[in-house]
Amino acid sequence: MVKVVIGDETQLKLVEKRLVDSALPSQVGLVIGKLSSSLDRGFVYDLVPTPLNDAGEPPCSVINGAGEDNKNKKKSSSSKSRPQTEFSALFVDNDWVSEHGRQVSRMLLGGMKVIGIYIWIEENLFKNSTSTLCQTVRGFSEAASSIVDCNDRLLIHISYGTLRWSCRNCSVTANISSTSTRPCDFKMGKVFGPLQTFRCTYNFDVRLPIRHGDEVSMERLFDMLHDVIANQAKELDNAKALINGKLVTGDDDLCVSDDFHEESVTQPLIIQVFVLFEACIQKRIFGVLHFRGSVCSLSYLNSKEPLSQALVDIKEDIVRSLRSRLDILRDEGVNVSGTDPRIPRKPMRLPFPRRVFVPWAEGAYICDHIQLSETPEVVKDRCRELMSVEIPADDDAASEILEPESEAVSVETRSSKNVWDVLKRSGGGGGGGAGYGRRREGGGGGGGEKNGDGDVGGGRGGGFEAIGVAFLVVFVSVLLGFLLHFCKDML
Repeated sequence: MVKVVIGDETQLKLVEKRLVDSALPSQVGLVIGKLSSSLDRGFVYDLVPTPLNDAGEPPCSVINGAGEDNKNKKKSSSSKSRPQTEFSALFVDNDWVSEHGRQVSRMLLGGMKVIGIYIWIEENLFKNSTSTLCQTVRGFSEAASSIVDCNDRLLIHISYGTLRWSCRNCSVTANISSTSTRPCDFKMGKVFGPLQTFRCTYNFDVRLPIRHGDEVSMERLFDMLHDVIANQAKELDNAKALINGKLVTGDDDLCVSDDFHEESVTQPLIIQVFVLFEACIQKRIFGVLHFRGSVCSLSYLNSKEPLSQALVDIKEDIVRSLRSRLDILRDEGVNVSGTDPRIPRKPMRLPFPRRVFVPWAEGAYICDHIQLSETPEVVKDRCRELMSVEIPADDDAASEILEPESEAVSVETRSSKNVWDVLKRSGGGGGGGAGYGRRREGGGGGGGEKNGDGDVGGGRGGGFEAIGVAFLVVFVSVLLGFLLHFCKDML
């Protein structure tokens, strides 16, 4: 648990003004920031209000008159003197807040996460509603567990009457309650100023055999892609990185140099010559799933954190971006035109959403993932609704939206007429019995060679044809040697 939390004064003063101007008795929203275990501190970048739900109702409200059932009874003079908040209760739409947290988590870059919730209510009502708010924190944590892997959350309270800020650290457990929260020191200062920016481009090329007998539906395709992304996450865990030409290790000094860094995730080319021939015969592989693309990642690091933390944040951002794109396709129920519900024995291509970067605060960016058919206007609407970020509707503002991914992430399926074609196209299997044939590179990292078809052959492009030629050369050499020896004996 962090003991000290520092909020960006510029951003939080704007939040405070917005709350006062709204004149609302209550408001709930998300806390955007970072919990640094190495510094034992928490950093709050901004507070984002949860929008109205689909019915146009606020996600939280104060319910007055909890004791109305006794209104016909005589009240003593002491009860009349009690403040109204003692008879009030706080209602929070936990499901809606959790969904908001899940959507916003997709839009955050490396080093930035949804780390809790904030509440704007009267002081006494907050004290009586701690248990309710803890359940809200728990619900959000469960909804975002696949994106935010942290057991600690913050609960920030801004007092409606006094504008007093307070912060509690919530340890998310199975039986979270008000007793699971501990107060921590909260103060304001410069948080965006000490941030340093890191950028990385991660290229990947993964091939996975499709076997006869598999339930090759669209849902099965998404499950296969989920497994591929999980496999990429495991490989990234062991990846090293070069930052400005320097290999990052766990013992690096603090980051005190430039404000912008190019980071290359070095992924060596792993070559497995073939998918087992017997496995291909028995499992009757008829096609290949080809998952490739380029992910551009940004990460933000406090100047007092070690460089190795930047690499951790970059890896998390790459994996989170890939998972978010897959979740978007699932949520929208993407159907591929021209194909039947079973995944194709003919070529099919499924483009993933592209990642774009949107200016946010103090020179920092957030991101969004857009489909090929979507325009920047959609990005503006989503940023306004989910992040309360207003992007001016002019050409200059649109030009500030960065689109750095030159090669879109995509999925292709290819059918193969025979096992040899599968082996040749997959460029070799890998991962033991998993049957992966892949090329991985990041930034300027180790790469592989491509053959004329754009497919990656086992690192040199010869494949089984090269083996056949080698056997033929050896056979001819032995035959000629035998003939020359026989003719010499005859003479």
